[in-house]
Amino acid sequence: MAHDTDMQPSSVRASSDPLVLPGAGDWLTWVGERCEGELAEAVRQVERVKAGSTDAGEVLRAWNRAETALANADAVALWSEVHPDAAVRDRADELSQQVQKYVTELGQDRDLFAVFAALDAEGLDDDARRVLDHTLRDFRRTGVDRDDATRDRLRELSERSVKLSQDFGRTIRDDVRSIRIAPERLAGLPDDYRAAHPAEDDGLVTITTDYPDLVPFTTFGSDVEARRELSLAANNVAWPANDQVLQDLFAVRRETADLLGYASWPDYDAEVKMIGSGQAIADFIERISEAATERAGQEVAVLLERKRADDPDAEVVTTYDSRYYSELVRREQYAVDGQVVRTYFGFEQVRQGLLDVTGRLFGLEWTPVPHDEAGTWHEDVASYDVGLDGRRIGRIHLDLHPREGKFKHAAQFDMVKGVAGTQLAEGVLVCNFSRGLMEHDEVVTLFHEFGHLVHHVLGGQGEWLRFSGVATEWDFVEAPSQMLEEWAWDTDVLATFARNAEGETIPAELVAAMRRADHFGKGLYAVQQMSYAARSYYFHAARHDDLTSYGDELQRRYSVFPPLEGAHMHCAFGHLDGYSSGYYTYMWSLVIAKDLFSAFDVDDMFAPDVATAYRDKVLARGGRADAADLVADFLGRPYSFDAWAAWLAE
Repeated sequence: MAHDTDMQPSSVRASSDPLVLPGAGDWLTWVGERCEGELAEAVRQVERVKAGSTDAGEVLRAWNRAETALANADAVALWSEVHPDAAVRDRADELSQQVQKYVTELGQDRDLFAVFAALDAEGLDDDARRVLDHTLRDFRRTGVDRDDATRDRLRELSERSVKLSQDFGRTIRDDVRSIRIAPERLAGLPDDYRAAHPAEDDGLVTITTDYPDLVPFTTFGSDVEARRELSLAANNVAWPANDQVLQDLFAVRRETADLLGYASWPDYDAEVKMIGSGQAIADFIERISEAATERAGQEVAVLLERKRADDPDAEVVTTYDSRYYSELVRREQYAVDGQVVRTYFGFEQVRQGLLDVTGRLFGLEWTPVPHDEAGTWHEDVASYDVGLDGRRIGRIHLDLHPREGKFKHAAQFDMVKGVAGTQLAEGVLVCNFSRGLMEHDEVVTLFHEFGHLVHHVLGGQGEWLRFSGVATEWDFVEAPSQMLEEWAWDTDVLATFARNAEGETIPAELVAAMRRADHFGKGLYAVQQMSYAARSYYFHAARHDDLTSYGDELQRRYSVFPPLEGAHMHCAFGHLDGYSSGYYTYMWSLVIAKDLFSAFDVDDMFAPDVATAYRDKVLARGGRADAADLVADFLGRPYSFDAWAAWLAE
């Protein structure tokens, strides 16, 4: 072991220091040197793996260093999503293609596979044995055992897939659409929103499809035609360009699965997930739909009744009606006015409140890092060192406001995967929130996404890169984040940071009303999620010449809201790339999240025993065990649908 440590290059030498970022320096050069240097280190360590040692521990340690360097190189993809300089974003895309090309070559390297296949696992501990098992599995899934012609074609398909994915994401990222309307058509919008959207020289107001514009407008705007116009613009982002990109991407995935001997891409993709098979995805979609359809029908009837108060001839509730009339129902029937609620959620205090809540819950300390010390890519980014028991265990970066050329949704990105004694875990939260007041839904979203960041850091304290951070099966990764949302609904928790401009704490009776109102719409949410999951699954399960038409058919089959005429939402449905056929993940994870939360005491949300057990048995374990086993270890039993079913029935 000492020999291995001595051979480590300075780039991965044992360190508890964060990555040194260039700040105001030359990012274009730094990004290239960082990625290419780590890629070269991966090549060097792979050669050590292939050097002929039969000692399983020695080989796996060299492979761990190779995977660490590869992960560092692959993290260049972050800069393609967040860097304000288009040249840096483009360079990051080019470098990502180089990394993925090498990853594909490794997966089809028969000599490398032979090294692992010949190793004797006797004497390895459980974690090392798991690394070996997963490595062998991954080789087989890349076609290492296929003939030369098949492997060549798989290599071509992999490189094509990377390029198509980048094109798909870039088009969404760069295509911000807008409508221009008269100021009076902002009726119903909050005062601060209207003040932030003054009329321009021609007397019109511009409203964009970025979230800080879109969400309040579709929630509070009373001009139905303006809501339709903006919703149509949002649902046509990346159209028509991404339509063909998706067709090409789906074709690549179908051919890949076929060459590897799978019945479909969903079967290939689901093999390494909790759900196990493509058919199980279809069955899950049907199970959730069947459970939620009756409730969804009752809820949409309530929305239609309220809509008829405005339009007696109304026959349906449309997608662009749903947020608006749901808000009115909550205001009029549950005494919850979203415009009042948002006055308690100023962005700065929400961000600090989130840090305080998660710090108390998980025993973490968040220490602000000055911008010039952090060296980040934009002045909006807030950085914090993460401490546990007086020891720094990671660093996080919060990039939470929209800007040109930036990723348009909400996600956690890896900057550095943590490896004990080698490199500090660093993660980046990328969102698009207003700088002023937030909707409570946005507060919940922030808690959710921050859950991924906590998981990344806490799970980044182990020896093996393979299990670092959010390294569980992909249909489990949302569960811890969905569970953390519960703390954004608790009266006592919100009382610690939710205050209006006068300094008044959000009233307990308002939070209680918000919770009651939140029960309304569960059925609508579930069936709409299944309409998205159905697109994700069925688009991949077979070829469909017209994605718009087939997507509309699935919308009619699974949702209670009719398709929006003239819309092509699949073109901006970013999850069709990263999640491919697995968008069901969100509801699957929610089932588990509700079960995990059942272990907590709703009257004592910070009870240390259960919080610490959850932190150590689930989050800190990363991918060191199957997700089902992690959950069973925490709950003391296998997970079940019972808690989710009870939640739906409330």
